[in-house]
Amino acid sequence: MAEFWQAFQDPGFPFLRYALAAGLLSSVAFGILGPVIVARRISFVAGSISHSMLGGIGLALFLRHQLGWSWCTPGAGALAAALSSAAVIGAVRTRRGEREDTVIAAVWTVGMAAGVLFLSLTPVFVDPMSYLFGNILLLTRNDLWMIAGLDALLLIVVLLLYRPLLAVCFDEEFARIRGLNTGALSMLLFGLTALTVALLLPMVGTVLVIALLTLPAALAGRFTKHLWSMMIAAAAVSAVFAVAGVALSAVIDIPSGAAIVLLLGAVYLIPVLLKRRR
Repeated sequence: MAEFWQAFQDPGFPFLRYALAAGLLSSVAFGILGPVIVARRISFVAGSISHSMLGGIGLALFLRHQLGWSWCTPGAGALAAALSSAAVIGAVRTRRGEREDTVIAAVWTVGMAAGVLFLSLTPVFVDPMSYLFGNILLLTRNDLWMIAGLDALLLIVVLLLYRPLLAVCFDEEFARIRGLNTGALSMLLFGLTALTVALLLPMVGTVLVIALLTLPAALAGRFTKHLWSMMIAAAAVSAVFAVAGVALSAVIDIPSGAAIVLLLGAVYLIPVLLKRRR
């Protein structure tokens, strides 16, 4: 650990400082949005949106290399795919014309299949690992500004719409009877989820971002009784494990995103397994 702090203070390793800053900034987004997703019980929706981004990434890379569209970046493709998936799932939830779980699974699998197809058709070799699992050590100053902007947006939305979101999370039917536009609120929530997973894609990738959205909130939910306190606790949990994961990855040379998620998963699952055994 001493080696990590020495490297952290070394001017020649700015990526470590960027990684820690990204972990702390992203903990705000995970702390705000994660509890809402967990309380609303839409973790699978968030997972479907995050995994479908691979289709947008693959299409963007294909168009960029095949047609020369330099403006078509993987980040733009991921954001477009995430927002499209959120719109499709939100429309299904509102109209209730199809089985919701089937549509979620279809968006999840079709998005990933499309991503694999377009990556295979791209005329240059593209390593999908960086998009699937991300790399927090490769983030830049611009990435930090985008995460900070996302935090500001989520804070504004929660401050303005805390009570309607609370009503929708815990009793959507009652909220609808009381006159709340639950369909619009759900679409807003899906849109914010899509924006969050797309902007945090470089940090942990399409596969692991769902863990950081749900596990800190699940841990915080064991010790809190209110949504606002759950948000604060989830942000604190996410920040602690982000720092611990980056430090651990630097010490034993393992991927940072995987280290963060494994630490979170162990702390969450071990007490559950021990309790069930007793």
